Amino acid sequence: MPDASPYDALLLVSFGGPEGPDDVVPFLENVTRGRGIPRERLEEVGQHYYLFGGRSPINDQNRSFLDALRADLDEHGIDLPVYWGNRNWDPYLRGTLEQMAADGIERAACFVTSAYSSWSSCRQYRENLFDAVEGLDGAPRLDKLRHYFNHPGFVAPVVDATVAALAELPEDARIVFVTHSIPTAMNDSSGPPDREGTYVTQHLDVAQVVVDAVAAQTGRRHGHDLVYCSRSGSPQTPWLEPDVNDHLEALSAAGVPGVAVVPVGFVSDHMEVIYDLDTEAQETAERLGLPFRRAATPGDDPRFVAVVRDLLLERAAVERGEDVARAAEGAFGACWDRCPVGCCPNPRAPRPALTGVPE
Repeated sequence: MPDASPYDALLLVSFGGPEGPDDVVPFLENVTRGRGIPRERLEEVGQHYYLFGGRSPINDQNRSFLDALRADLDEHGIDLPVYWGNRNWDPYLRGTLEQMAADGIERAACFVTSAYSSWSSCRQYRENLFDAVEGLDGAPRLDKLRHYFNHPGFVAPVVDATVAALAELPEDARIVFVTHSIPTAMNDSSGPPDREGTYVTQHLDVAQVVVDAVAAQTGRRHGHDLVYCSRSGSPQTPWLEPDVNDHLEALSAAGVPGVAVVPVGFVSDHMEVIYDLDTEAQETAERLGLPFRRAATPGDDPRFVAVVRDLLLERAAVERGEDVARAAEGAFGACWDRCPVGCCPNPRAPRPALTGVPE
């Protein structure tokens, strides 16, 4: 029987999203609080959500993932309650942690729906966890499960989706991996102090893994690039480039016969995928006459769902003092269990965070 002790619960930690038109601007205010972004700009960004009925897909995707996760744990004899809390919308982390405390949960493993290292994709979640338990009587101890961008259960669905997209394109189509842009300074400070630039490094590493696996399956090696979407903030602040639309322009001008766009930075079809890629990038490709296919995200693929169970049992064994074999593909290797001191610092000011090495 799999042993998940010392954990008596699992917590899914996600970004959150609006579930109706009236939620859109309040949600964006939550996301951007403290950044001084005018309401007019938030309303402009909100138009992206209104194209889809004022509803982000992310909460429904989390509900589907939770159903699959509970079924997977049950099938494998792991009897743990699974909770869900968001950073920016209901169910908020604070309310979820209050419920866990009321339920008598003592120690929970946290699976975050963000696979890479940076302040916005890792430490900010850790800061939010600190805020959620601050002053809460009986708050459980929380341990964040390690990054999984290169876990075989994440990689395999991405490989299959890339092969499927390429099958609908000309033979020499190019693979364009896409992730969320962040300020270049945030990338430079991402990861442990001795591994700067970890955010981009991790993406490049997993992109190479996917390209190699595609070549092994199809017998054809495709050229590939890493590009970015969803830039926001001051135009004076340097962000990671190129933007996916600018890159499509360049590829078309270079005579590339088609592109398979792979949203490797996202675990499911977030707004950045259905708007930035399926709407904007698709329109750019159509205007250019460039054959375009967007690869599916892992979503609730059983192999990706099983990643949570694998990481849970791996970390539980570590906490019991046992030796473990860590599943990871590529050159980067398996990530750390606890973020080191100085890992992915807050770009505005130091803030306390949970689940890392004590600072």
